[in-house]
Amino acid sequence: MVGQRAANLPESMAAIGFDAPGGPDVLRPESAPLPRLRPDDVLIRVAYAGVNRPDCLQRAGAYPAPPGASPLLGLEVSGEIVAVGTEVPREMIGQMVAALTPGGGYAEYCAAHWQHCLPVPEGMMLADAAALPETLFTVWHNLFERGLARDDETVLVHGGTSGIGTMAIMLAKAFGMQVIVTCGDDAKCAAATRIGADLAINYREDDFVEAVMAHTGGKGVHVVLDMVSGDYVPRNLKCLAEDGRHVTIAVLGGAKADLNMAVVMMRRLTLTGSTLRPRSDAFKAALADEIADNAWPMFASGELSPVMDMTFPLAEAAAAHARMEAGEHIGKIVLEVAGEADNG
Repeated sequence: MVGQRAANLPESMAAIGFDAPGGPDVLRPESAPLPRLRPDDVLIRVAYAGVNRPDCLQRAGAYPAPPGASPLLGLEVSGEIVAVGTEVPREMIGQMVAALTPGGGYAEYCAAHWQHCLPVPEGMMLADAAALPETLFTVWHNLFERGLARDDETVLVHGGTSGIGTMAIMLAKAFGMQVIVTCGDDAKCAAATRIGADLAINYREDDFVEAVMAHTGGKGVHVVLDMVSGDYVPRNLKCLAEDGRHVTIAVLGGAKADLNMAVVMMRRLTLTGSTLRPRSDAFKAALADEIADNAWPMFASGELSPVMDMTFPLAEAAAAHARMEAGEHIGKIVLEVAGEADNG
């Protein structure tokens, strides 16, 4: 390990691994060596790790880790910085942070780029802090930067009670937008409305295209944030107003869509999308800076807080994955690794 480090760090750590891709039951506790730090990395003693849909996809063999990333699952953590690389300010040791990671969060220690960390203020629960980076970075980039969403616009978000969905509701409302979401049952629709959605549509009982157009007086929405793709895409385009933007962030319903491109041209629609994990360190650092300036203060002050579902011990990561894949959760699922430290 390069750089400065706190005293008494172990040589190995508890982690969650799997021998071969499969269902949640392939996850098991294991011992792993401490991560090696690059010059611009910090080593975080993990308090909590967020659970995200890409973790489930990676475990199933459908979303391999990018080159150079930890093979361990986990894209976001909170905890204390206990060591730093040679290019990292020494004074970061001892700081409590929430961090976006390329992998490795399901462990007692995790490496992250120092510029992908956000400071956890006094009073913020570390469980909440671990639930923020992946969804906050994803929603900020896709809704605001790629989708160009702005105040007085209307956005449609699928999966309204997911971690992404709940974050999108909160941020869009904080910046003065109308928010329409789809959910899988009436209880989730009620939860989305409590979080702030202006309209929550039960997609199993109602045609979301008809409901969106009725709610908007036939005008449609300015932005669709879509994690379904597949046959949702042509239906989403019917929901868009002229000059509308369609942003794809996942393909849970299939990677291919049948589109009428003449409609795209006539109505001047924009189709875009992104994946966050493979983006460069420099891109993520710039995104972190923008979030630190524009969104993080609302969480630091307590004006906004993540919608939390359940917390599982690290050793029960399989149960956490099973809950996520069953679609039972409302908000974020996190793993408790070391738990809450004294953070004010």
